[in-house]
Amino acid sequence: MGKYFGTDGIRGKANVSLTAERAFIVGRYIGWYFSQEKKQKIVIGKDTRLSSDMLESALAAGIASEGCDAYLVGYGPTPMISYLVQKEDFCCGAMISASHNPFYDNGIKLFSKDGLKISSDIEDLIEEYIDGKTSLTFKSDDQIGKVVSYHQGLEDYIDWICREFPLDLSGYRLAADCANGSSSVTAERVLKALGADVHVINSTPNGTNINTKCGSTHPEMLQETVRNGAYDLGLAFDGDADRMILVSPSGELITGDHMLYVTGKYFRDHGQLSNNTVVTTVMANLGLFKAMERENIRVASTQVGDKYVYEKMCQEGDIVGGEQSGHIIFSEHETTGDGLVTALIFLKIMKETGKTAAELCEGLKIYPQLLVNVKVSDKEEAMNDADVAAAIAQVNEELHGNGRLLVRPSGTEPLVRVMAEAETDEICYEEVEKIAKIVREKYGID
Repeated sequence: MGKYFGTDGIRGKANVSLTAERAFIVGRYIGWYFSQEKKQKIVIGKDTRLSSDMLESALAAGIASEGCDAYLVGYGPTPMISYLVQKEDFCCGAMISASHNPFYDNGIKLFSKDGLKISSDIEDLIEEYIDGKTSLTFKSDDQIGKVVSYHQGLEDYIDWICREFPLDLSGYRLAADCANGSSSVTAERVLKALGADVHVINSTPNGTNINTKCGSTHPEMLQETVRNGAYDLGLAFDGDADRMILVSPSGELITGDHMLYVTGKYFRDHGQLSNNTVVTTVMANLGLFKAMERENIRVASTQVGDKYVYEKMCQEGDIVGGEQSGHIIFSEHETTGDGLVTALIFLKIMKETGKTAAELCEGLKIYPQLLVNVKVSDKEEAMNDADVAAAIAQVNEELHGNGRLLVRPSGTEPLVRVMAEAETDEICYEEVEKIAKIVREKYGID
């Protein structure tokens, strides 16, 4: 990770660590970088949080000031930008979003022409410019770029999804929690266009209610809705709709681990699972590894972050990968996670097999897991602390193969994440607290 770029772009509290000035500076650099040979076009999308309009305006102004045209799609999901930058005449894409974070945070994600997160080399150059190590001269006269309204981009993205997955979902009753975020402008339209009976909740964004007690990070409302409403499936999106978790008719959560299990077996059974492998991160549940071993499907692990999952998939030519959070990538369709795509592939499997969501997930035992986030003054120092390291070694010895412990710094927030899996919830709590207590006492902040 760089000084400003984490695992998912630049992220921080709006107008504190991520200011309009910072967005303008980022815009200036990418506008300059991509206009050195000729004037080009950069597409910008945003999620529904209050600060997105402000950052969009600043980013677009910076881009135009250095000779590129900024095309504003408006509200939409992150995968929309990844799609548009590949399919249309754009040299770069930017998404203003802090994903699953609270409304007061925001971020800037940058995509290359290939629909991938921009290279670390370009991130390094942007960081040098932010720190004043390089300088630029404003463009003038006819070299100045334009800012263009581009709402057609959202329509093109929706049309692509419906063409890519021409399912007949008539007869399916679905509930969708849009997290008052980006999927508020896409999910209901797509699912209804494919014939489903859809009930939508949390789809009235007001700028401050994105991810607030709703969506994939807080699915309790959707679980209650599905449990009491005779639905075939519930879909819970996060703020920028690149991830999604499911809810079975009984109200049970179907996480990314379940989806990797179901889709991995489906593609294996159809002779389509390249390398007989699914890719996931070290945060995947121990139960997934054991279930895949039983199914003779190989699991390749990466560090946490969708870009690392996709890098691994590209290296080996794998077609299915993702994270426990519901950020799933199907490389034959996309270069980044898309909650709608994941939902439609799961629904396709339900329809073809005639099985319910619960039946598809049979055979996967999820081990109790506890994740505690400790807010710290210095996450790198905490991770290198000798007392923390000694406590980790002790816990791993106590678990002795009947569980596991994972301690890592957040890639986007000032947090140390402590996760344990074991045979019971009580063991998980005991082992996590042994680590979390030391981190809190030595580095914790309110």
